[in-house]
Amino acid sequence: MMEKLDKRIIKFGAPCIKDEEKNAVADVLGGDILVHGKKLKQFEEDFARFTGAPYAIAVSSCTAALHLSYFAYGIGAGDEVIVPAQTHVATVHAVEFVGAHPVFVDAEPATGNIGIDKIEEKITEKTRAISVVHFLGIPVNMKRIMTIAEKYNLKVIEDCALAIGSRIDKKHVGLFGDTGCFSFYPVKHITTAEGGMIITRHKEVAEKLHFVRAFGVDRTPAERTIPGSYDVTMLGFNYRMNEIQAAIGIEQIKKLGNILEKRKNNFIYLKEKLAEIPEIAILDCEDKEATSSHYCLSIVLDESIALKCIDIINFLKEHGVGTSIYYPKPVPHFTYYKEKYGYHDNSFPVASAISYASIALPVGPHLNEEDLVYVVQMIKEAFCYCKK
Repeated sequence: MMEKLDKRIIKFGAPCIKDEEKNAVADVLGGDILVHGKKLKQFEEDFARFTGAPYAIAVSSCTAALHLSYFAYGIGAGDEVIVPAQTHVATVHAVEFVGAHPVFVDAEPATGNIGIDKIEEKITEKTRAISVVHFLGIPVNMKRIMTIAEKYNLKVIEDCALAIGSRIDKKHVGLFGDTGCFSFYPVKHITTAEGGMIITRHKEVAEKLHFVRAFGVDRTPAERTIPGSYDVTMLGFNYRMNEIQAAIGIEQIKKLGNILEKRKNNFIYLKEKLAEIPEIAILDCEDKEATSSHYCLSIVLDESIALKCIDIINFLKEHGVGTSIYYPKPVPHFTYYKEKYGYHDNSFPVASAISYASIALPVGPHLNEEDLVYVVQMIKEAFCYCKK
């Protein structure tokens, strides 16, 4: 008989905003530069330093980062891009934005990452790029990806939305392919309220992205000798990050080391305790040379209890444990893609098993030791309840 614990309220995710961020925002608002200022440049430099990237370009969101990546390489109508079926829809929307055709590949069961063994059979003469998503911060085997990309002369766009802090043999993800795209949405590892970042090894691409994110204008206001005078040298977008967002990001990245350590410890604790439940598998990194960012802990229910997934989620919700689903459907099963490309519900079985029978649990720094104990007990009680 388990000891009955008092009910707690544990959110799935919560931004770690303290006085440092509030004071930084107030400092920006006390000045007269809200865009194209020093805060943006500093945040880019800080992020580049953390990841080891030669170049970092801040933008308005990770979706914008992905869109700009394809745009910068001239990928468009008539081209194909290999994409994972198991990902956030933004990964694939970015391909659609440029008019290219997404070609889906099923997931691998242990990690939820793209099934590398299935990529080459999807490559055609129209294929221009491979989209790689480090699912839940679990690094993809980039050595194998880059071998395929080099063989077929393909670009590699890394979606690192959940993977800040993920590394392979100490090299940060996002630096293996041609660009790496990051998210600073409120429940990510760090936040700028909303925002994104592109990192790249290629100087010419970084220079192009610098201008394309802001209409293709050739000079920022600070660079103009005559106010209001500039030229437009290329097609561009309004995908800028402002000074308020950058100021928050500067303070957040100072805390990132501690945030990643706390997430790792929380993940390890939950994984060890939940290993006692035979009906679940836990998505995790299998490569000893790789380090996950531990965005969350996702349990995948086996067939014996998979149909009880929503019941378990509702039980946890009633008892104060916040959860999420990564993701509610494989992207090709969403109505837009299903109707446009004709996919059926039995396609992509591994991604389907993860989407329809998994529960994402919180591991963020907002959880303390008592919270972790409570989460474990509530999950065990939820399983007992749903087996009745």
